[in-house]
Amino acid sequence: MKTERKGSMFQLEIPIEWENITIEELLRNKWQAPKKLIHKMRMNKDIQVNGELFSWHKPLQKGDQLQINLFSEDDYGVIPVGEDIDVLYEDDHLLVVNKRAGIDTHPNEPDEVNTLANFVAFYLQAKGEKCRVLHVHRLDRDTSGAIIFAKHALSKAILDRLLTERQIKRTYWAIVQGKLSKKAGTVSEPIGRDRHHNTRRRVSPSGQPATTHYKLLEEAKGKSLIQLQLDTGRTHQIRVHMSYIGHPLAGDTLYGGKPIYSRQALHAKKIAFPHPLTGETIECKASFLDDPPIFSTFGL
Repeated sequence: MKTERKGSMFQLEIPIEWENITIEELLRNKWQAPKKLIHKMRMNKDIQVNGELFSWHKPLQKGDQLQINLFSEDDYGVIPVGEDIDVLYEDDHLLVVNKRAGIDTHPNEPDEVNTLANFVAFYLQAKGEKCRVLHVHRLDRDTSGAIIFAKHALSKAILDRLLTERQIKRTYWAIVQGKLSKKAGTVSEPIGRDRHHNTRRRVSPSGQPATTHYKLLEEAKGKSLIQLQLDTGRTHQIRVHMSYIGHPLAGDTLYGGKPIYSRQALHAKKIAFPHPLTGETIECKASFLDDPPIFSTFGL
């Protein structure tokens, strides 16, 4: 699919498979954008075809140049703070960043500044891009790895939907204590709040459904390196489920892990998803950033 940026406009050449659909159908059916956002784009006359306003109910033809005003300047939404970040992928619509452990994904209070979102804002500011910093998902403060940020409202809305539909595939690596009895397994146990502890979660019959798949990669020195994928995204899901089956994450003292590391040994190693506007598959792998290294026990 041929696309390019022209000032504040995103230009896309209509491919043969989109021939005879209308602007309305593209937004509602192909991209499944929210009704409120579609209405706003219509009222603002944000969409042109071949450089001119075009009926939203007229069929598009192969080769038509669809132009959408996506890149108008916007406030970052957070205070830009200068600190290096590890960018795994970036284009005009989104970026994927490798979060280090020990920082929050985004501010929890208006005046909070030392978060990944603040650092992303500074990165964009230094490049001369003025757009809102929109995180699509989160990682715990002491979990590292790949996180997606959207650069405009349409990208954010589509990525949110892809996340809900489980089309954003996240693969985690973790070090757990002990030797697993099975090479692979699935934990399907509901997770709810622990009423005796403000920050903890626990397996609870009244909790939200949660499913975690794990696979053993390697064993060494009484610990196991495992790969995990989630069907759901509950708070502390991996930490709760692995503790529940008797293999808490190394370093995760909140859930019974031994304090052998300065944090829980959990890393979002890989993320794969379809591009929100083109459908192209994007896959990113996040390297380990810990110093001193945590995963070096396994030669990583």
